[in-house]
Amino acid sequence: MLPDVKHIGHGLPDHDSLVARDARHVLHPWADLSTLGTQESLIIAEAHGIEVADSAGRTYLDAIGGMWCVTVGYGHPELVEAMAAQARKMAYFTPFGDVSSEPAARLAAMLADLTPGDLNRVQFTTGGSTAVESAVRIAHYYFASRGQAAKRHVLSRVNAYHGGTYLTASLSGKSADRTLFQYESDWVHHLESPGYDPDTSPVSAAERLDGLVAGMERAIAGIGAENIACFVAEPILASGGVLVPPPGYHEATLELCRRNDILYVSDEVVTGFGRLGHFFTSEAKFGVVPDMIVTAKGLTSGYQPLGAVIVSDRIAESLAANADRDKPVFSNGFTYSGHPVACATAVANIEVMRRDDVCGHVLDVGPYFIRRLRELRSSSIVAAVRGDHLMACVECHVPGEDGPTARNQALARRVDAYCEEAGLLVRPYENLCIMSPPLIITRGEVDRIVDIMADSLARAEHDLRTGAVQ
Repeated sequence: MLPDVKHIGHGLPDHDSLVARDARHVLHPWADLSTLGTQESLIIAEAHGIEVADSAGRTYLDAIGGMWCVTVGYGHPELVEAMAAQARKMAYFTPFGDVSSEPAARLAAMLADLTPGDLNRVQFTTGGSTAVESAVRIAHYYFASRGQAAKRHVLSRVNAYHGGTYLTASLSGKSADRTLFQYESDWVHHLESPGYDPDTSPVSAAERLDGLVAGMERAIAGIGAENIACFVAEPILASGGVLVPPPGYHEATLELCRRNDILYVSDEVVTGFGRLGHFFTSEAKFGVVPDMIVTAKGLTSGYQPLGAVIVSDRIAESLAANADRDKPVFSNGFTYSGHPVACATAVANIEVMRRDDVCGHVLDVGPYFIRRLRELRSSSIVAAVRGDHLMACVECHVPGEDGPTARNQALARRVDAYCEEAGLLVRPYENLCIMSPPLIITRGEVDRIVDIMADSLARAEHDLRTGAVQ
């Protein structure tokens, strides 16, 4: 099914020049500004299957999946051909007004078939950030068109990550991401982070759930349900540290939203498209049918930038029935909404995932991945191992220190560097090593990840003992 990976890793003749050009000209997202102009970036030059190669010819097993997004692996010939064929046929045309394309129409129908309940109306965007922002704008329009314009406040959560636009960065609740930019604070509110780890929590799952629900009830009462438009929630908080809520959390928060006429938006940018073994997890795994589902990343397996908001018929029909008769235009969308090449790629991606039962493979290999990773808890510098199927996090710490302290972060950077040296790429964030490998990963490749992680942890632990970690 996938191309042979043996030919990758030969390197590029101008490796040093590429590194220098990158350092001089590229402003990287989420990079350390103190190294601007002097950084030596890892230049990835080739990728096939679940392996990537840098411009110097070194190969790595990609345990990040690009950025949560590469599902069917790199270099899949059917996705590549779908992109090329659509570009040859028609690379682009405007999606505005009553204009569409064959790939967009086909993909919208496929998404409606994959989502639960009456989520049948799709607005295409350019990625996860613009999809989440569009969901909030739809919620605002929905209530304003019904004469409830005061319902504009939005509930999010501490440790959530919803994107990098002004609004979605404001929705995101990770304190480390709050820097010198401006953020909306008048009508964006963050509930308590819902993560629950039975290995480390001093309370039971039921007690944790009761506390989270009570906190949300207090927040709604304090803001006033008549002022709240929607609640935006990742089923599992991904970039926040792969934080898994206690059982029943999503059902309880959905019930609160229903009771208070608050729209429930499920941000499945990461958890959707197979990462937990289902195309969408809201109903299949967590028992809820939201008012809107947001998707991106795995939608195209990362081959093209594309996002989507899938909206319930109830919401869409209300938008149409209550539109402003003087200005009935739905003025939200983007030049590249429903881009034909991106949509054709997504169609091919879904067809491949269905045919090859990629979700079934994840349901088989995912528990093995988590089970093997949990063996790493024997290391004294591992505070926790969290995850579900093919999204996971190893939290590093200096024994006795909790959270992203300076030494904990330095220790995690050591682990990351040793992993990279051994040919494994994990995503370092604060004191976390986050993993989300391509969904086609085998048990043998899982073993390789865990073996390299175990050795890297042992080397970092030795550095700590000898005083090399400050």
